[in-house]
Amino acid sequence: MRNDFVFVDEFVAGIRWDAKYATWDNFTGRPVAGYLANRIVGTRDLCTALERAREKAASLGFGLLLWDGYRPQRAVDGFLGWSRQPEDGRTKPRHYPNIDRTEMFEKGYVAARSGHTRGSTVDLTLFHLATGELAAMGGDHDLMDSISHHGAAGIKEVETTNRRHLCSIMEGCGFARYEREWWHYTLKDEPYPETYFDFPIT
Repeated sequence: MRNDFVFVDEFVAGIRWDAKYATWDNFTGRPVAGYLANRIVGTRDLCTALERAREKAASLGFGLLLWDGYRPQRAVDGFLGWSRQPEDGRTKPRHYPNIDRTEMFEKGYVAARSGHTRGSTVDLTLFHLATGELAAMGGDHDLMDSISHHGAAGIKEVETTNRRHLCSIMEGCGFARYEREWWHYTLKDEPYPETYFDFPIT
């Protein structure tokens, strides 16, 4: 691993994680190329900003749970290959119920050049510090649907409020949101804005 990339949990105290692409619990239905360990990796700058976000979240009674950080380019290439395979229906109801898998890229839910591969983008949510339960957000990670967009109609008031809390926390700590995914944030002053890495997570 590059010297300026680290395991986020070693630099951000109290952070929780579940690296979805290292597991069978993701839209491809299997562990993804390049994810050889269930850990979240990112740049040191990312960790510094996440520590501020963790402190701000704690002041509101929340903790941070990360689903993804740095993503090897081989994983992104694997997503593209997977999108061209015949539909088997295994993950469609949960992750892309209203589109075909071939539409994921053109609709902006998956990118051939992902900010994650630059090392300063995260997918994350909130959990309640008092109980450890995930905050209601009106849709799970990688639900490729308009209900996942910021400002989406059709979700409960508490879910809207929790999304706003997450957005306020992250934007207040130097991150920019991605309009189509309430869980996706990129560090505005990322150290490698034009570099796409491909080392595996081990």
